[in-house]
Amino acid sequence: MAQVELRGVSKTYPGGVKAVSALDLTVGDDELFVIVGPSGSGKSTLLRLIAGLEAPGVGSVWIGGVRADGLAPRDRDVAMVFQEPALYPHLSVFENLAFGLRARGRPASEVSARVSEVAASLGLFEVLSRRPATLSGGQRQRVALGRAIARRPRVLLLDEPFSNLDAPLRASLRALLIDLHRQSAATMLHVTHDQAEALALGDRVAIMDRGRVVQSGTPRDLYDRPATRFVAEFLGSPPMSLLPCAFEISGDSLRIRVAGLEGGSAWTTPAASVWAAPLRRLGAGRVDMGLRPEHLTIAEGPSSPAIGLPAEIRRLEPLGHETIATLAVGPHALGLRLPASTPLRAGDRVTVGIDPGRATWFDAETGTSLSA
Repeated sequence: MAQVELRGVSKTYPGGVKAVSALDLTVGDDELFVIVGPSGSGKSTLLRLIAGLEAPGVGSVWIGGVRADGLAPRDRDVAMVFQEPALYPHLSVFENLAFGLRARGRPASEVSARVSEVAASLGLFEVLSRRPATLSGGQRQRVALGRAIARRPRVLLLDEPFSNLDAPLRASLRALLIDLHRQSAATMLHVTHDQAEALALGDRVAIMDRGRVVQSGTPRDLYDRPATRFVAEFLGSPPMSLLPCAFEISGDSLRIRVAGLEGGSAWTTPAASVWAAPLRRLGAGRVDMGLRPEHLTIAEGPSSPAIGLPAEIRRLEPLGHETIATLAVGPHALGLRLPASTPLRAGDRVTVGIDPGRATWFDAETGTSLSA
C-alpha cells in the first residue's frame, strides 16, 4: 500500500485541450479516496496519469515516496478497473482472475489460493468455470474487480466501474467495495460522476471542475461547508438552494432583502448575530444565501417562522420514505424535504421558513464562500 501524490501536474492534449491544470493532490496510504465531478472535468485523465497510461506535460507523480512519472505502467504496481469490464472472452472466470498473477510468474499454489480468496469475497465461486459471455453485467464487473485485487497492488484505481449498472446493483457493489477496502487496507482512488456515490464511498472526496480540484475533504465537510457555489450546487440531492440577496448594516441592525421579490421579502435582524459575521466583514452589498433542503420548513398552523417567504409548490417527487418538493419563491427555486405523508399538492401556496443561522453565504461575484 502506498501514498499517492501529484505535484503541479498538468496535461494538455493536442489542439490545446487542457484536461488537468496545475493539480496538487495527496491520497493517504490505505485511504479510499473518491474523485467526483461533471463529465470533462479531468477525472479519468487524473487516473490515467497515475497509472502511467498518460504522461504529464508538467509536474510529477509520486507513489509510495518514489517518483513514478518516469516509470512504465507495469513497474508502478498499480491496478485499474474501467467502466467496461474488459475481460478476456476466451478465458474462464478462474483464468481471468488468475491472469495478472500468472503474468508475474507467481507459483501455481499461490495463484490458486488467491483466486479462491477473491472468489469467496466477491461471490464468484459458482461461476469460476464459466466464460464472461455467460455472466450478468454485475458478475462481469465483479470479475474485473477481482482480477485487479487478486495480485494485491499497492494502488487500486477505479474509473467509474459501476456507472453502467442498475441502481440496486450499484448499491450492492458500493457496499462490497467498502468491505474489500476494509479487509485489504489498499490505497484506492475511485472516480465517479455520481455525487451520491462519492459521499457514500469516500474517506475523503475531491471535487473536480475544468481540470482542477475545487475542494477536497471529508464528505461531511464538503456537504456542510462548500467552498464555492459550484460545490454547493453539485453536492446533494436536491442540491443547495441559492437566494440572491442585498444587505446593508445600519447601526446595530442588519437588513436583508431577497432580490427579485416584491414587498415582504426583506427582514431586519441584529447585526451582532453570530451567523452574520461574514456579512459584517463586508458591511453592505450583494450575496447569495445557500440553504440545504433539510434547513427549510413549511410554516403550519397559527405560528409563523421568524423569517418567512411566500412560495408556491411547483412539483412534488414522492420517494417512499420522504417527498422532495420544489417551490417557487418569486423567480427563485427552492428544494426541500417533506414527510412522505404530506397533504400538500402542487399549486398550493405556502410560507417557507428560513433559518439564516444555518445558511452558507457566498460572494455574489466570485462564488466563493464567505462562511469559512
